Order: sequence, then structure tokens, then C-alpha cells
Amino acid sequence: MRISFIPLFLIFCFTLQLNAQDTEAAKKLLDQVSDNIASFKTMKFDFDYVLENRQENIKQETEGSVIVSGDRYKLLFLGAEQLFDGQKTYTIVPENEEITIEDLNETEDIGINPSKLLYFYKEGYAFQWDIKQNVMGRNIQFIRLIPTEENKDVNYLLLGIDTIKKTIYRLIEIGANETRTTLTISNFTADVELADNFFTFDPSLYPDYYINQ
Repeated sequence: MRISFIPLFLIFCFTLQLNAQDTEAAKKLLDQVSDNIASFKTMKFDFDYVLENRQENIKQETEGSVIVSGDRYKLLFLGAEQLFDGQKTYTIVPENEEITIEDLNETEDIGINPSKLLYFYKEGYAFQWDIKQNVMGRNIQFIRLIPTEENKDVNYLLLGIDTIKKTIYRLIEIGANETRTTLTISNFTADVELADNFFTFDPSLYPDYYINQ
């Protein structure tokens, strides 16, 4: 039986067109989220963080919260507080009564900065339209983010977006070593009122702490 080349070619072209449309749709939705987030002067939200590796029978769950204004942030996570005032990062650990102070250039490349968490995806990733889920009445559209450069630790990310509110609901990282980390955002509030000195570090509040800088 002879298979016609023309129908196969048309199917190939149609598939390319659908992929291009999906990529464009993903980019459009991500741009809408970015524009929406950029309109907020401040943001406050809680999050649940789950690290899981079924192969190693590992599952760790914890919670945190963060308040963001521009590049500045205050993060509460794993029993510690991290404050960034725009120039320095202050990591305060009550259990050890210790404070570590680092300059911006010492910390800017470590992990995902909380102030950039909601729009980190704008550079370094290719986009693919993925599944849609209904989560407690919310329409959550997932975008698959594939690193454009070789990454030995990350296969891809799944970014879940609330299509009505245009905010991020969930971020799932699929690691190359079968590790999956999931960050789910809750209690998101925009434009909260903050005191002028909210992101200012006051050493007088920690008289007995050891300061490492």
C-alpha cells in the first residue's frame, strides 16, 4: 500500500501550526499575568511547599509566607525570617540567635528570589500549553516551562495560572533526579498597606544575637 506524501505533509504542517498557536496562547497568558502583577505596589501571600521523591520514599511538607514590594521582601520560611531591603539580605534564625548579613551580589544568584517568584519565567524558558484543571471552582491553566539552556537539575516546570484573576496558583518543578517540588500559593492579597520602615533592619530588636557579616 502506497502512502501519499501530500497528506502526511499537510498533517505535519497542521501540527506545527497548532504548536505555534499553543506557544502564542501560553505567551499571551503569561504576559497578562506579568502585567497584572506589575500593577501591584505590594503583595502578600502564604504558600505550601512540598518536596517529594517517590523513588527514595521522601516527602517533606512545610509552610511559609512572604510580603513583597518591588525588589524588597520579607520571607518567613523554615523557622527563619529573611529580609531584603534592596541592598542587603538579612537572615534571622531565632533558634540559633544568629543573623547573617549578605550584600546583594552575594545572594542574587541563589535560588528564586521571592520578589521575582511571580514572574521569574520571563527569561530562560520555552513555553508549552498544558492541562487545565478545576481547583475548588477556580480555572487553573498550566503552562509547561522548558529550560532553554541545559539544566542538569530541572527537566521542566509546570506553572498553574488562575485564568480569571491572572495570578499564579501553583508552581511544580520536575527534577532530573525524580524529585518533584510543589509550591502552592494561597491567601494572595495585593496592595497591602505597609509602614515606611517595614523592610528596614533594626539591630536593636536583637540585642543578644550573633551577627555574621
